[in-house]
Amino acid sequence: MHWLDPAPFLRGTAWLDGDRPVRADPDDLERLPWDIAERAALPIGVRIEFGAAPGTRAVELRYRAAVPGPDDPLRALRHCFALWQGTRLVGETYAPPAPEAVVSLSLPPCGGVFTVHLPEGQAPVPLALRAVGGGLSPAPVRPRWLVHGDSITEGWWSTRPAHSWPATAGRLLGLDPVNLGYAGGARGELPLAEHLARLRGDVITLAFGTNCWSRVPATADWLYATVRAFVGLVRRGHPSTPLLILSPVLRPEAEHTRNALGATLTELRRAMERAGRDLASEGDPHLHVLPGGPLLGPEHLADGLHPNDAGHARLAGAVADALRGVLRPDG
Repeated sequence: MHWLDPAPFLRGTAWLDGDRPVRADPDDLERLPWDIAERAALPIGVRIEFGAAPGTRAVELRYRAAVPGPDDPLRALRHCFALWQGTRLVGETYAPPAPEAVVSLSLPPCGGVFTVHLPEGQAPVPLALRAVGGGLSPAPVRPRWLVHGDSITEGWWSTRPAHSWPATAGRLLGLDPVNLGYAGGARGELPLAEHLARLRGDVITLAFGTNCWSRVPATADWLYATVRAFVGLVRRGHPSTPLLILSPVLRPEAEHTRNALGATLTELRRAMERAGRDLASEGDPHLHVLPGGPLLGPEHLADGLHPNDAGHARLAGAVADALRGVLRPDG
């Protein structure tokens, strides 16, 4: 079968910069801090989703990606492609690292709808795909979920891209998560709120605040005002889209330790939750708040900050439960 254009098969995409999926508006990068612009170049959460006719033996994907250095101890794992069907992992294929290559993923003979999670840390660019026997078609379009956050949303310390909490919750809910998490970022940058306002989305989650404790310290009053401003800008493009605010999850070192401006993470968390509840009570019935503090215990943290796989799964379950309640009125 001939090679197919990957564009109709891409999911989790926010913007394209040429043929490269990116996670910030390429025409508006100059207003972003350099660290966010850098993280936005990685296609976190971008996937290939397709339907395969019964009897299709495999899908071949031609791609371009960064090659890990020869001394990288995880070099053999860097070009890992994971094939999922619904909530079930079908298998993983490890391609030899190369700047441009073709990977072949075997499919079950019964066909169905499949998702390929790419080796996102290597900045992969899908170039083409084709069926081996049978045929492929783009997967049905699902409701689009815009997920803004920091390194926890980006999926740090999950052992696979598919194990991050947005990817897991997306599978549980049948949504198309667009991962707009930026490691070290999500400090209430208002240009990002305007980026979100310009994106198409059926539901939105804002999950930030922990980097306002130490990386760029904030006061509780500042975060309260910033959350209100951030939501206000998002609402310019999404006046009635269901929006969930997830406040920071447990960070033991920060809970009762004051930052450079005198705020603890507990105080910052409460300010964020209060801002969301005040906005809802002032006339935004589609805005909801999920307190992050009780969701994880120390045993769910890999390094005292980022969740391990069990923590990502637990966080995904809590967010999925909250969003089911948000989405239920609209079916």
